[in-house]
Amino acid sequence: MVKVIASSVRKGNILDVEGRLYAVLSAESFFPGKGTPTTQIDMRRLSDGVKTTQRYRTTEQLERAYVEDREHSYLYKDGDDYVFMNPESFEQVTVPAAVIGDQAVYLQEGMPCMVSVHEGVAVSIELPQRVTLEVVETEPTMKGQTASSSYKPAVLSNGVRTLVPGHIVPGTKVVVTTADGAYAERAKD
Repeated sequence: MVKVIASSVRKGNILDVEGRLYAVLSAESFFPGKGTPTTQIDMRRLSDGVKTTQRYRTTEQLERAYVEDREHSYLYKDGDDYVFMNPESFEQVTVPAAVIGDQAVYLQEGMPCMVSVHEGVAVSIELPQRVTLEVVETEPTMKGQTASSSYKPAVLSNGVRTLVPGHIVPGTKVVVTTADGAYAERAKD
């Protein structure tokens, strides 16, 4: 275990809280004009998936569990689990759906992901920040609508709904962020 101050905790870290492991989903520090600065940490307990939110003083010591981060390639979905392979050792790691969460829709075969392993068990995963997907459905552009005027709803090839600029048509490949599915740019061919 490594002692760290609460304000240095980041998404994806694994914390040991009273002997139980938690994956950090988000961490935000607050610095009020008066009073004590605090850090709010949203976490998921690894043993059963229960989510919790804790508030700590920013200087409070927390225990970060030792995890090994290694790049793996996504292979396939197996029931409720996702199978990844270490490209160096060809060893396969199974990651439960609860660990991946909402980001599972962005997984693509062969995609490089950072998998965090604690005592042989995959405890968190980090996908690339952006992925390229094809727009499969969107509303036609209205006549007289300027190119920069507004965004319109679209459905991507992975089923995710997002907003795209008015000039984007079905069949266009776009880059979206995996954190929230937001349109980033048109893919370069």
